[in-house]
Amino acid sequence: MPFDTKLIDDLVRVATGAFGAVAGVREEARTRLREQFEHILSRLDVVTREEFEIVRALAQRAREEQELLTARVAALEAAATPAAKPAAKPAASKRAAPAAVTETGGRPARKAKAAPPAAKPAPKGRRPRAKTAV
Repeated sequence: MPFDTKLIDDLVRVATGAFGAVAGVREEARTRLREQFEHILSRLDVVTREEFEIVRALAQRAREEQELLTARVAALEAAATPAAKPAAKPAASKRAAPAAVTETGGRPARKAKAAPPAAKPAPKGRRPRAKTAV
């Protein structure tokens, strides 16, 4: 029984057209999803990969400098410790009044008020993110 080649050719054409349409729908869906994700991410306060890498490098460099300075301070303290030993303080008599009481005429001195904490700088406004092609 011979096959009708015209029927087979028609079926192949229909299948090829259907696959082409499905591929087009797939690409359209992918494009729409990507646009939606970019829109959502642009509304969030998310850093880009480049910004993250820059801040990471800065933090690493700051940590290395901090470790060097810590070692330097420890070396300076070690060098200064033997030369700067304070002399022994004479023992105070139990009857002696504290210095704060004698300077104010018998009344205890008031404690100095602590300085008010420094005001925090105003937060910076959100800066617009550069649109990158993905």
